[in-house]
Amino acid sequence: MGRARRPVQIIILTLIVILGGYAIGTAVFGGEKGRPQAGDNPPAFNLRGLDGQVHNLEKYQGKALVINFWATWCTYCVSEMPALQTQWEKWQDKDVVILGINTGEDDLTVTNFVKQTGVDFPILFDKNKEIVAKYGVVPMPTTFFVNKRGKITSIHQGELDLKTLNQQIDSLVNSR
Repeated sequence: MGRARRPVQIIILTLIVILGGYAIGTAVFGGEKGRPQAGDNPPAFNLRGLDGQVHNLEKYQGKALVINFWATWCTYCVSEMPALQTQWEKWQDKDVVILGINTGEDDLTVTNFVKQTGVDFPILFDKNKEIVAKYGVVPMPTTFFVNKRGKITSIHQGELDLKTLNQQIDSLVNSR
């Protein structure tokens, strides 16, 4: 009787491995659509901000955008926050908006972090990580640079330093 079950167990185990591999591959590589690339329009979103308002791409039409995906538990995300804040202060009056999209954390954690760091650029909540999936964000932080015409000009994975961030934003502002 034990030998009769063995082929069934092997088939079930094989199916589990195949389905697991598919699920992991889809999560990591973004499935069939994949992540947006330079030249694409960024995927639309409607996210509640720390300010209580709903933010979407239409609200920032005609402005250059820096869309940064981050979390408080991400060491590199925390390290780049001062650079993002510095660039926000430098460029906000030149039609540049920095959006920090927090990935999956609760309001209290994010509010406390923002108070401690003094960040005052718009912080949005992606509690269910739906926008993370739409953008195909795998490593954090990941930053999308969007020109005033609404096209992604570049994508940076990993921590941004002040110089690189400044160069990227300068390129956005001076692009046609």
